[in-house]
Amino acid sequence: MKKKLIKIGRNAKVASKKSVSNKVKNKILTKFAYLINKNKSKILFQNQKDVSNAIKRKFKENMINRLELDKNKINEIIRSVKKISKLKDPVNTILQEWKRPNGLKIRRVSVPLGVIGVIYESRPNVTADVSCLCFKSGNSVILRGGSESYFSNKIISNLFRKALLAYKVDKNFVQFIDVKKRSAVNFMLSKMDKFIDIIIPRGGKKLVSTVKKLSTVPTIGHLEGVCHTYIDKNADLKMSENIILNAKMRNTSICGATETLLMHEKILKKFVNPILNRLEKSKCKIYADNKIKKIFKGKALKAKKNNWGKEYLSSKISVKSVKDIKEAVDHVNRYGTMHTDAIITKNKNNANFFLKNVKSSIAIHNSSTQFADGGEFGFGGEVGISTNKIPPRGPVGLEQLISYKYEVLGSGQIRK
Repeated sequence: MKKKLIKIGRNAKVASKKSVSNKVKNKILTKFAYLINKNKSKILFQNQKDVSNAIKRKFKENMINRLELDKNKINEIIRSVKKISKLKDPVNTILQEWKRPNGLKIRRVSVPLGVIGVIYESRPNVTADVSCLCFKSGNSVILRGGSESYFSNKIISNLFRKALLAYKVDKNFVQFIDVKKRSAVNFMLSKMDKFIDIIIPRGGKKLVSTVKKLSTVPTIGHLEGVCHTYIDKNADLKMSENIILNAKMRNTSICGATETLLMHEKILKKFVNPILNRLEKSKCKIYADNKIKKIFKGKALKAKKNNWGKEYLSSKISVKSVKDIKEAVDHVNRYGTMHTDAIITKNKNNANFFLKNVKSSIAIHNSSTQFADGGEFGFGGEVGISTNKIPPRGPVGLEQLISYKYEVLGSGQIRK
């Protein structure tokens, strides 16, 4: 296993040093989209092997939902690949340039990060998104998907390698670690720093904490997506109903799903029943504080302290009343994970206070937290969401997968 991983690391390093023109990059991505479309039935067959194994292993329903592909999800993957192919190449762009009094010309130029290691769970679409984004930004990538999506990830990564070979480009720009043992992850994190420049974990809390604990190279990622939506006293009821239902129930298993709903105490009598009724009808389990429990005519369990700060990733939500916007912001900053938090209000001053004072990497006004997604930001896709305080933050797309260097142009200057 160790020899195999070292070889993968060396191959990735070699590939990362090769320059590929934007024209060829886009041809390869177009070929990849074509191959996915051509091999839909084969991908679905391999995916069903993964789903069957996951059911036998008694995986949670939300994990199986993430894992399972169908024709619509494959079409989404194809659309994402095509979007990325149409994005501007972020490499070798002059980001800034200036001239010093001594005549020196200085410019900051974008460069690839190098070799990116991505460790992820469940979703096979990540294999396609990550491969495309890393390649388009000039990086090579080492993929280590979860054992639960082994067959799906293998066929998708092999199709990308086939697209690379079609244009005589090093197939090792994309490599998939087909070793199922957990020790492969530990080795990748702690013994491959000579080859890997950045590690990006994309999965549950346990995975991300393991990565941050063991990795000897910098990491980009988030532990949890404890996202909040706060309904202010100046909110529109109909808008609030629609946003909350979408933010919680559109897809409960993504990290951008709202897990806690905060409501201004002055709107409880008018807002609680219409909003919570719609959630309850959608089979969402509600954990509410005492004030809200007294008003709500449906079924709500009493919220305990551990409900605040809970990432459910399922049809469950915590609901709390707050006395004002300051208490809402304080609650978000105390229990949130700096992922995505939203305010619903018609008051521009309150909206601005919320947006400026929550510590979130993504702060939203009058919209659903489920827009916390690289594709929705116009990035074509994402490698993940970063809650790091240092850049990159939020969705990590093409522009976030580059670094820069300074090029200094002189005409014989010497320093006194």
